[in-house]
Amino acid sequence: GAVVRSCSFQKLPVSPGATAVNLPLQRLHLPTLETPLNLASICWITKEHKLKMGDPVQLKDEGNKHFQAGDIDKAIECYTNALKDCMDKKVQAVIYRNRSACYLKKESYANAVSDASKAIDEDASDIKALFRRCQALEKLGKLDMAFKDVQRCATIEPKNKTFLETLRRLGAEIQAKLKTTFSTDSRVQNMFDILLDDEMDKEKKEKAANNLIVLSREDAGAERIFQNNGVALLLNMVETGKPEMILAAVRALSGMCTGHKARAMAIVNMVGVDKLCSIMALDNEEIALAACNLFQCINDSLTGGDTRDYGKEASLVLDASKDLKTILLALLEMIANKKVSGHGRDQALNLLTKNVPHKDIKERDHSRTLFTIDHGLKKILKVCGQVPELPDQLHLTENTQLIASVLLSKLYDDLKCDPERANFKEICDEYVKSKIDPNNMDKTLHAISTISGLLQGPFEVGNSLVGQQGVMEMMVALCGSERDVDQMVAVEALIHASTKMSRASFFITNGVSLLKDIYKKTKSEKIKIRALVGLCKLGSAGGDDYSLRQFAEGSTEKLAKQCRKWLCNPQIDSKTRKWAIEGLAYLTNDADVKDDFVEDELAMKAMFELAKSTDKTILYAVACTLVNCTNSYDKKEIIPEMVQLAKFSKQHVPEQHPKDKKDFIEKRVKRLLKAGVVSALAVMVKADSAILTNQTKEMLARVFLALAEDPRDRGTIVAQGGGKALIPLALEGTEKGKVKASYALAKIAAVTNPEIAFPGERVYEVIRPLVSLLHTDKEGAENYEGLRGLTNLAGFSEKLRIKLVKEKALPEIENHMFEENEKIRLAATECMCNLVTCKEVQARYLEDGNDKLKLLVLLCGEDDEKLQIAAAGGLAMITAAEKKLCTKMTHVTVQWLEILQKLCLHTNPSIQHRGLVIVFNMLSSDNFELAKKLIESELLEILSVIGKAEDNPKRQDPIDVARTCLVKAMDLGLIKPFTSPS
Repeated sequence: GAVVRSCSFQKLPVSPGATAVNLPLQRLHLPTLETPLNLASICWITKEHKLKMGDPVQLKDEGNKHFQAGDIDKAIECYTNALKDCMDKKVQAVIYRNRSACYLKKESYANAVSDASKAIDEDASDIKALFRRCQALEKLGKLDMAFKDVQRCATIEPKNKTFLETLRRLGAEIQAKLKTTFSTDSRVQNMFDILLDDEMDKEKKEKAANNLIVLSREDAGAERIFQNNGVALLLNMVETGKPEMILAAVRALSGMCTGHKARAMAIVNMVGVDKLCSIMALDNEEIALAACNLFQCINDSLTGGDTRDYGKEASLVLDASKDLKTILLALLEMIANKKVSGHGRDQALNLLTKNVPHKDIKERDHSRTLFTIDHGLKKILKVCGQVPELPDQLHLTENTQLIASVLLSKLYDDLKCDPERANFKEICDEYVKSKIDPNNMDKTLHAISTISGLLQGPFEVGNSLVGQQGVMEMMVALCGSERDVDQMVAVEALIHASTKMSRASFFITNGVSLLKDIYKKTKSEKIKIRALVGLCKLGSAGGDDYSLRQFAEGSTEKLAKQCRKWLCNPQIDSKTRKWAIEGLAYLTNDADVKDDFVEDELAMKAMFELAKSTDKTILYAVACTLVNCTNSYDKKEIIPEMVQLAKFSKQHVPEQHPKDKKDFIEKRVKRLLKAGVVSALAVMVKADSAILTNQTKEMLARVFLALAEDPRDRGTIVAQGGGKALIPLALEGTEKGKVKASYALAKIAAVTNPEIAFPGERVYEVIRPLVSLLHTDKEGAENYEGLRGLTNLAGFSEKLRIKLVKEKALPEIENHMFEENEKIRLAATECMCNLVTCKEVQARYLEDGNDKLKLLVLLCGEDDEKLQIAAAGGLAMITAAEKKLCTKMTHVTVQWLEILQKLCLHTNPSIQHRGLVIVFNMLSSDNFELAKKLIESELLEILSVIGKAEDNPKRQDPIDVARTCLVKAMDLGLIKPFTSPS
């Protein structure tokens, strides 16, 4: 260890090609800067490098003494220090073997295995190392690997009793383990015995049920249950009639049917579709949901979820079309069956919604949709037409009729041509006409309620029915009826019918006075609130256009105040309070109403509580209200020239409300966050898929994006579960909704700890949405945030870096490194800097025929300091990992030396540090000619000046690396120290 600080250098006669140097050394006075970025910080020189180098053999002997004295920690320290300076492979092997013994004593078995393996790599017959690895592997539970090691020991020393005894003991343990593993049959039988024994302890039964479900989810376990008469025994569990037994049986059947077509078909035929439907029809939400999941598992397995190759028998034995048709007919039968519970009906409708219409627009076969319309459309309309207040109605939940409306909408959207749509409308028209009877008011109410259902689903069909002669008159007549139920159904139909601006105008002319009369005269809160919502909807027909207010100044605020009053009244039932949110969803188009609403914390919290309730029909109204309050809807770009042209031609010009400006929006967002909007959104995202439509998902994504606008609020969003809630929104929904959710995810991922924001395995699901933001069809801001989010994730773990590469993010990131936009180019370079430690990325840089390395080198020469830090950091790490790149770097551009010198002379210590590390990597690259070229250049003078500088905490990293470079040059025989004259 020569002390470089006070040295000059002279030519060495023993080294051909070494440079003669005898330069007057002057200290560089460089300004000091605080390190601005902690990205990929590289610190190659630590205090240990300044310690005196000891003799490895001596250190080993000291370690042996400590080990014998029982001081294991001191022994490990000695061995570790010895390994740092030891170049002799054989001595290294002995030290590793000795340190392995220390780790065994410390019960650090993984480290013991690692060290013993390194010793064995040098000497495969090292019997001590083999036996130590055997002992450590046994403790780690890897009996088969431990057995192999002791077997090799016994081969080398066949008479060693310790080896023979260990060999015998491990063999016996492996046999016992195998026996236990293959006794699944007896375990399955034992589980059923416990479950079907009435006298058995409840706790034991629960444990057996859970074990059975877990076993059924593994392919081997599912097969054992099936082969051991498991289906019949599971049916026996169902026949007990006990909810917990039925639930366990259904979940076990789901596991057995997942991903196995042949087994799923066999179970369908053994249990019977009718029996499965009868289980789903039970009045138990948990059982109905489990049975729905079972049907879904069966459907997935029969329609492509099973990837096994069944050979020639597949087309004969495994024709699932008959079973699928039977299931479809059974589900259609269920939805109009009076014996089916509300929960069962909901799940039947959910299954139809999920599996009948197309998922992919490109798929041409829509025969299932046509079959469902022919055999089940009238049954779905019957569900929509139910009026719970009347006698002899089907069992429904709060969500049933909305799920039926969503199903109608999806079936109608799936139709391909006008004749098919005409047929759909004709069936609906016939059904409604058959129910209208002037002498039977209950039947007429059913018809009006059916129209309401259609207006909430395929609006076009419902709108055509409302437009028919006599229908509107009938609604108006029902509004004047003395029966509360007549008024309620009619007002709801009027509300749903006034969605279109043209029809709203008709109602403003003809219906406002009618609704006002109902509001004033009725004594029923239920009707009063619905009439109010009708007025709210008509009052908001102009949207957020300030100049198109339908009612007098202040009227909408009064309506909103009454809605908030009802919303906050806990004595009113939730179904009625839901209508107050419907009213606010319309009224919050008015900025005055938005501001009043967010000022009312009680009203906001009441809405959030309702959003978390079991009634999921409220989701759309809550989402609309929040979109309006955060102004996260699409806004048309107002071009001044077009405004002038519109005014000149006397056309209407939309006006912005003063309270819709940015500062007002920011205040509203802050108040929503304070009231707990994120936890409500997180619950809403988990809602049933049929009710949580793609349009609702898009609105929730818009709200999240508006909430995440200010970086200071992102921690609050994460703390309330917003990070997890955004993932499903980014993966499913409309294209626009997925982009908005991905954008919000990127904003959160860029500034938060991924472990906290996306705990567990969820963090791997975040990568795909972020990568989708990098595509060229996305906006620049989306590209930028996506890159920042990926940068943070890439710096977190190797697994995430590998996942990022698998999602094909590298080409997109490389493209953005060429961007003209400085922010995007910097973000892409920082992301690449965090990725270069990944082996797959290094392999891409090693490939010939691309400019990846050239680009990284050239970016180091840019004037932007942040860009230099990122590019130089990446170059430093990748040249440290792959020595070949040090040589390749000199071939990709003639400017490499100039750029390197520029980095080493930089006033910013972070940049200078990275440049010097690159020099050190090149000196250590096993390419003597390259090292010689560096030392022959001006770099030697630069290294000398930096190395001679006094220790300075602010510039210590570059000073230390410069000294290490000079030591390396001496080791290579390129320079030689001598004491300078005083």
